[in-house]
Amino acid sequence: MRKAFALFSFFILPFSLLAQKPAIYHVVVVGVDGMSPDGIQHATTPVMDSILKVAAYTFKCQAVLPTSSSPNWASMIMGAGPDKHGVTSNAWQPNKQTIELECEGTKRGGKPSGMWPTIYGELRRQKPNAIIACFNDWLAYNRLFEKGVVNRQRDANLLQAASHKGYKGITKKAARYFKKKQPDFMFVHLDMVDHAGHHDGHGTQAYYDAVGIADQQIGKIIRAIKESGVAERTMLLIVADHGGIGHGHGGDSPEEINVPWILTGPGVVNGELQVEVNTYDTAATLAYIFGIKAPECWVGKPTIEAIAQ
Repeated sequence: MRKAFALFSFFILPFSLLAQKPAIYHVVVVGVDGMSPDGIQHATTPVMDSILKVAAYTFKCQAVLPTSSSPNWASMIMGAGPDKHGVTSNAWQPNKQTIELECEGTKRGGKPSGMWPTIYGELRRQKPNAIIACFNDWLAYNRLFEKGVVNRQRDANLLQAASHKGYKGITKKAARYFKKKQPDFMFVHLDMVDHAGHHDGHGTQAYYDAVGIADQQIGKIIRAIKESGVAERTMLLIVADHGGIGHGHGGDSPEEINVPWILTGPGVVNGELQVEVNTYDTAATLAYIFGIKAPECWVGKPTIEAIAQ
């Protein structure tokens, strides 16, 4: 625990000194597939335990139905639910829209994307020089945002992914890229917890062990932020797409719907959030942090209660 606290303590001093919203130049989102609040509370998670002491957080962020990966990762970055963006299952493909979209994002260069606008595309459109990166352990994640809008995108190594250890290469690549480029926005997707939930069952020791591994990867990302020298201008958001029950998810039980939402960094108002947070509020919150305009078709609202004004 002492080692984890020392690793994370670089974030704490700016919190106590900043009384107003600071200038944030970098945001890192770590999305842990299938990580439930129960997982954090019962696994060995020294890094997240330390983060929670200096974070704005809730363990009751509401996932969308169905509580499957694609609908929820999409909602998180698209600022709306499946009824709006059309991503209703893991079978969704951007070239096979099943509903008429109210609005449409743009690819790099301004061409229509044929899909609902995401935070990736909006950040690229409104801040053309932004450095944007995505490192995903789940190989299907990167189809959820507009083509050509990120500077760097890397999938998990196929052999590692096949053995459910894709996180090893993903974390290493993400940490290395952050230290080299200090991207404005970086998303890191980790998949080992979801696999444990399906294979061994949610609430099992194997599941908690997987959450512990995710905690270690978050620590490595934090170390990269620290070593890059931009910690005082960086926010870190830890999220999950869904929880689970038994060996699956997709339903509307509290175990499946309630997910962690943990924001930390300079200017964050520490403590458990007393307002409702929906997973589709994430995109709007990121837009607010970056100072860009959210599309009018987004229904999510920024969780401003988490950030000093």
